[in-house]
Amino acid sequence: MSIDSASQMVRAKVSQSGHVYNLLFDPTIQLEELRSKFQASCNFSDAQVFTIKWIDDEGDPCTITSQLELAEAIRLYEINGEDTLLFHVFQGIPTEPGLLCPGEHKIYRRGARRWYKLKRKLKRFKKRPRIPIYPIPENLERPETKHDGQPAPAPGFGLKDFDMIKVIGRGSYAKVLLVKLKTTQKAYAMKVIKKELVQDEEDVDWVQTEKHVFETASNYPFLVGLHSCFQTPARLFFVIEYVSGGDLMFHMQRQRKLPEEHARFYAAEIILALHFLHEKGIIYRDLKLDNVLLDSEGHIKLTDYGMCKEGIRKGDTTATFCGTPNYIAPEILRGEDYDFSVDWWALGVLMFEMMAGRSPFDIVGMTDNPEQNTEDYLFQVILEKVIRIPRSLSVKASSVLKGFLNKVPQDRLGCNADGGFKDILDHQFFRAIDWDQLHAKQVLPPYKPNIEDEHGLDNFDKQFTQEPVQLTPDETQTILKIDQSDFEGFEYINPLLMTSEDVV
Repeated sequence: MSIDSASQMVRAKVSQSGHVYNLLFDPTIQLEELRSKFQASCNFSDAQVFTIKWIDDEGDPCTITSQLELAEAIRLYEINGEDTLLFHVFQGIPTEPGLLCPGEHKIYRRGARRWYKLKRKLKRFKKRPRIPIYPIPENLERPETKHDGQPAPAPGFGLKDFDMIKVIGRGSYAKVLLVKLKTTQKAYAMKVIKKELVQDEEDVDWVQTEKHVFETASNYPFLVGLHSCFQTPARLFFVIEYVSGGDLMFHMQRQRKLPEEHARFYAAEIILALHFLHEKGIIYRDLKLDNVLLDSEGHIKLTDYGMCKEGIRKGDTTATFCGTPNYIAPEILRGEDYDFSVDWWALGVLMFEMMAGRSPFDIVGMTDNPEQNTEDYLFQVILEKVIRIPRSLSVKASSVLKGFLNKVPQDRLGCNADGGFKDILDHQFFRAIDWDQLHAKQVLPPYKPNIEDEHGLDNFDKQFTQEPVQLTPDETQTILKIDQSDFEGFEYINPLLMTSEDVV
């Protein structure tokens, strides 16, 4: 099937007993043919009775029992421009009309449905993404059906499928490991999150958002994509692309500052990544040196989507106070509603750091006065201090920094209602960039990371790589306190990043 023909297909995600399957089918499909596809995906026997429920744009389950009901689900999917048509499949049928299917009450408990709803109302008027959709390979092996008609465990991944190599990062919520998939020896990064740290609604929303943005990012050259997700009773695991060149923070600590040509290249690829997210209705909200990775050739990839805000259309705003202190935009500090403007401010801060070798707010931490070493004082500086551009920078560099670091969001570069993103592309600082070639990764990066060993571990901080590669033992009492229904449906396998030999 060609990409063009695949783009006309309906993309469906089918959840059954905590496992998720991806399907493509023709929008004119008959109900009996669709039931056969579901039967094969869920590995039901011919005698197995099952119920199909479609999740509508309000997040409510609607039983599909007729061709008319199926056609209506597909019609709304096409009208609303949804990314995915969501189904739940349950073994058996309700004992009486209107009652739940066996096991269905667990699916709709607090937290469980958010893995599928994904704020779909806000996305209703968006055009369908132009990401090419590939059918799942037909030669993937399926597990055998048990003799009692119950499905054997669904294909997926677990810790047993990976060799843990090194610790390569750590945050307040997560540890990041370099791992290898045993069947292919391909390297991945594995982000490990303890469930005990994800207990309230806000934290579960954060994990769900990160998972969804990882899925969205998986076909874009300048964003880290998702391979798979799985869980244990105590932990959540994101298996993501491994980017071996280290992050910009690591390299800036060694080079102090970059030539303008280097900064222009990195900024331009970051601009394309941010624009992609913005076009998908996502505010990134955590652009910083640590989150800009270099691949083995020197191209950038943004990572860490935990602070992203989804569902933002043109004209929509949000108000959550969040971000890394040194990069937080003035409008957030003023308590104002904001939109994509905060990402362009953060890019201005990052570009200043690259070209000047310091933060535009580096007065913080440079004094013995304890009152001037606080976060509140930093915020005061961001709001009130006049940002002075180093005289050593060119006129073009000075202009682009002033454009991005404008404290009035409506006047900021990239935020004008008429020009917006085009104003950035046309700015004199970026005039030498061929944006089409850049997007195709046909522009030679100014620096190629030094990959001395098999994995490029020299590009990661030794405070991480020298840590023991192990997960602490699970405590039974801690596990008993975790509401596992919050994480139903977390498992995921991404067909866009996988090859057939990856499947176990």
